[in-house]
Amino acid sequence: MNDATSTRRHGAVLTVTINRESRRNALNSDVANGITAALDKAESDHSIRAVVLTGAGDKAFCAGGDLQPNAEGTPFTIDAADPGHYVARLFRRMNATRLPLIARVNGHALAGGFGLVCGCDLVVARDDALIGVTETKVGLFPMMILPFLIRNTPNRLLMEMCLTGDPITAAEGVPHGLVNYAVPAEELDSKTDWLLERVVTKSPTGIRLGKQALSRVREMTFDAALEYAPFMLANMARTEDAKEGFAAFAEKRAAKWTGR
Repeated sequence: MNDATSTRRHGAVLTVTINRESRRNALNSDVANGITAALDKAESDHSIRAVVLTGAGDKAFCAGGDLQPNAEGTPFTIDAADPGHYVARLFRRMNATRLPLIARVNGHALAGGFGLVCGCDLVVARDDALIGVTETKVGLFPMMILPFLIRNTPNRLLMEMCLTGDPITAAEGVPHGLVNYAVPAEELDSKTDWLLERVVTKSPTGIRLGKQALSRVREMTFDAALEYAPFMLANMARTEDAKEGFAAFAEKRAAKWTGR
């Protein structure tokens, strides 16, 4: 971790907080590296079953790339000695993460911040939080986050958001599937906890292997996916969690997951 991010463990959940409230939790290299390190930490601890990503304060989840003149680690530069962009590394890490990622959108999520939201599996947001891509207002286009945007946003809405740069509220994003739940600010924590409880009580092995398979199937042709799926399903059926799940179903009791 670094000062730009912090982590807090609560039961089986690791919460990662972007700590740049004075800069509206803007994305820079320290933030990206901190999130990446937190995901590495979470996946190395098999007792952690979900990761929550949020921002400090109540104004912004993440307002995108840091546009301030004295910004450090700005997303708009590339190190000639290391052309592998840190935002791309972060998004690859998020995409490969086999733990459930839940965005707790405590405030506005714009530009790269909206990319972080789209990179998560589930989203609980304040209903008045603004979400969207504002890059055209400063002469840019949401290049780095397009892979996640295309995956999560209907085409007509995607084009309107990209071309106008106008955000929408989280409440308006619910019917389009951009957000799972949009609630008043005072209900954000309880709704997030409610969603987490439904996730962490399920088979951690089934979720890990399932997310791994889903990431690969997205890149496959239809026929290739149907060839891959039976092998993956047979492999999952041999896990301890699957055997326990079958037994618990037959015995009409709650499953006791081992994560193996």
